[in-house]
Amino acid sequence: MKEDPPYESYFQSQLAKAASHDRVAAPATIERLTESISDYLTPDQTACVVKAYSYAEAAHKGQSRRTGHAYITHPLAVAQILADMRLDHETLMAALLHDVLEDTSILKNTLGQMFTPAVAEIVDGVSKLKTIFRSRAEAQAENFQKMAIAMSKDLRVILVKLADRLHNMRTLGIMSKEKRARIARETLDFYAPIANRFGMHKLKVEYEDLAFECLYPLRADRIRRAVNKTAGNRKELMEETRKSLVNALENAGIHAIVTAREKHLYSIYMKMKNRKKSFSEIMDVFGLRVVVESVDMCYRALGVSHTLYKPLAGRFKDYIAIPKVNGYQSLHTTLFGMHGVPIEVQIRTEQMEGIADNGLAGHWLYKSDDESFDGNQMRARQWIADLLEIQRHAGNSLEFIENLKIDLFPDEVYVFSPKGEIYELSKGACPIDFAYAVHTAVGNTCVSCRIDRRLEPLSVQLRSGQTVEIITSNSATPSPDWLSFAVSGKARAGIRQTLKTQQTTQSIALGRRLLNRSLANSNSSINRLDFRRLRKVFVKFGVRKLDQLLEEIGTGNLMAYVVAQHLLSADNPDYQSVIVDKGGPVAIRGGEGLVVSYSRCCFPVHGDPIVGHMSPGKGFVIHIETCNNAAEIRRRTPNEIIPSRWTSRSEGDYLAALKLDVDRVQGIIAELASKLNTADAGIENIKVDERDAELSSVTIELLVRNRTHLARVMRKLRNIPQVHQLTRYIT
Repeated sequence: MKEDPPYESYFQSQLAKAASHDRVAAPATIERLTESISDYLTPDQTACVVKAYSYAEAAHKGQSRRTGHAYITHPLAVAQILADMRLDHETLMAALLHDVLEDTSILKNTLGQMFTPAVAEIVDGVSKLKTIFRSRAEAQAENFQKMAIAMSKDLRVILVKLADRLHNMRTLGIMSKEKRARIARETLDFYAPIANRFGMHKLKVEYEDLAFECLYPLRADRIRRAVNKTAGNRKELMEETRKSLVNALENAGIHAIVTAREKHLYSIYMKMKNRKKSFSEIMDVFGLRVVVESVDMCYRALGVSHTLYKPLAGRFKDYIAIPKVNGYQSLHTTLFGMHGVPIEVQIRTEQMEGIADNGLAGHWLYKSDDESFDGNQMRARQWIADLLEIQRHAGNSLEFIENLKIDLFPDEVYVFSPKGEIYELSKGACPIDFAYAVHTAVGNTCVSCRIDRRLEPLSVQLRSGQTVEIITSNSATPSPDWLSFAVSGKARAGIRQTLKTQQTTQSIALGRRLLNRSLANSNSSINRLDFRRLRKVFVKFGVRKLDQLLEEIGTGNLMAYVVAQHLLSADNPDYQSVIVDKGGPVAIRGGEGLVVSYSRCCFPVHGDPIVGHMSPGKGFVIHIETCNNAAEIRRRTPNEIIPSRWTSRSEGDYLAALKLDVDRVQGIIAELASKLNTADAGIENIKVDERDAELSSVTIELLVRNRTHLARVMRKLRNIPQVHQLTRYIT
């Protein structure tokens, strides 16, 4: 879908509607706020809110917004939004005071003494989210890192921040075009998903529609007109369907409130875009919401609905038995209503309705009525704990944002542990994601899994309802390959962190071996050097300590013999430079992991005569001695080729490649695979090319333990009559 053209006049007219939102609704005043809270807060709590207003009004005296209104109107509007959600008095006080620390000279300690420490902490948490950083991308990333930390201290910080952003969106029209677009995009990318993650549906819907109208005004107008036109055609039909359902429920003895609902603009747009459907193909633009007294009544009402109208197969979802990750609970079904028009019906209790609209904010309203709603706050706190873990493991703020985006857009899959515990995972999750959801230590030591009691690969995608058992080993570590199929932010952050630690340890060890080898040319070693006198060498190479220097050597960013020359000359002014590196061979055992790699141009295996060279970022790269690429490196820069040898003990499997000419007969590939299987060689890849009318050229990549094992495999393949020529693939 192409971008809308910049029709600025039309754009301004649409933004004017959003900007006038506060004027259309009752204006935010302390009288209206007091009236809103007096029916659910005590007189003493109401008095505290009024006191906070008076303090904020005095603090912001003389300040005004870009709209020309007194600045206090903004904190008042934020507090009113939260009062409409029926938030507690400390949250409302913090909302009224949320800009005091940033825009005035008042200190956090003063707020704590004047009001309560909790109010001061919430205000401080909100204020810290507005720091400006080096670049726009880093600013956004760092702010959301700070948000995760602030939320972990008190979840009410995010509620105030979300309300603050909502009022800013309602008054966005006063901003420049570029700033409007940036704020709207940020709201759509982060604030709306966070509101959704906390189950705050009303807030999310208004965020999305305001941002949608700002970014794509023409698209929003077209969809609104289509909805209005369709609503006119279906109004009578929907009312008849609603009355029929009400009568059927009453006849069954079920007291229910049945109301019509309409899908909001941005949701319709995203369905049209993602599913590539026209507006007429979207089935749930209109629907009915049924609110009953109890959970039992929900299921009885579902039965009545299915008796009255035929349900659409595959469209029933039970979010009561298994709530969404944000705590949302409801029954969803789609019925063929009158004249065969599909209508989505949502059935829930009054408390579920409140939680569906206000999510986490609804906790303060319902917490005394039903302990199950405490679970919503526990879910939120667990998500925040996971975010903090991701933040600790992220290499930088932009990596954190990448993982946060993954967690903000989950399409949930529900799986069970062997003990029957339910885990919510993102769509496309694999057993690795499940392992990290259980605990980071379980993920780091995962080696295999059973799904519904059957062994399955760790890369398989999980489906709702499956039971997953993780098999661990204390000696196991994550594989870099896991990053290609793990989807959750927590799993990816845990894998990356462990790999970084593992690579650092391995790089230091390899760097120590290489540097000692180069120093041996002058009968010296690392232990013989006095590094207190060699700080200038560290400065020259941009490191601060020995381990950093060794790590740079181990990852290939510095050459060991060059570092050795500088260390020796700095340690001894009379040192005569050694031009050629004649150190002994480096011992390779196999299985070193991240800092030793095996070249895919010659596929060396344990037992081959080998050499190595350092490659920036890749570490120590092993080649067979006769490899053409190794010969080219030796010709250009002789000192970069490092003699190497295998240790006597082989660890792990090695990738080898064979090239065969075979008869073009049916079943020959199966015969090759069978022989490889009997020789205990794992097949990684098979490629077949037509050589001529009678022969095919086959390239096989396979896993073997050592050179002897490879020779045995080749003998078995040569015994196949259809194999005419077999050679090891080396460039």
